[in-house]
Amino acid sequence: MEFGVQSVMKRRTMLVAAAAILLIPASQAVAQKKTPYWASISAGQARMRTGPGRQFPASWLYQRAGLPVKVIETYPNWRKIEDPDGEKGWMQANLLSDDRSGLVVSGPVRALREAPNGTSRIVWRVEPGVVGKLSECRRGWCKMDIKGKLGYLEASALWGVDPDEREP
Repeated sequence: MEFGVQSVMKRRTMLVAAAAILLIPASQAVAQKKTPYWASISAGQARMRTGPGRQFPASWLYQRAGLPVKVIETYPNWRKIEDPDGEKGWMQANLLSDDRSGLVVSGPVRALREAPNGTSRIVWRVEPGVVGKLSECRRGWCKMDIKGKLGYLEASALWGVDPDEREP
């Protein structure tokens, strides 16, 4: 009979532990990430503030979901970010996503290629300022999805990717 009681107690303990893990807010889990790391703005409108709280004045209003940002510091429910123009400020964590994106940097129109090399067929051309979803980066090339148009772009033409990065 003792074995049955121990088994029930063990199950209860495991259930309580599992429930506690599930109740940890996602923002706390993200806070565990080592900075700096890349993220993207998930909201259609997101304010950058001068400090980590709503009591701080807004310095920018972003109206571009998917824009890549670099998270450089964390504070409970807030992230200090750097945008593609080098502006730094604080944004609520729930306005950011771990979904990776890249912004085509200024310069000439770029070739989005069929394969990750400079001699493969050009499938699309992309202008500076275009934002796309990143799915993998290897050997200096990133696979991008720009509103359903897939192709590879040199990582050096993107903001939102580290030069030596290998994104799965």
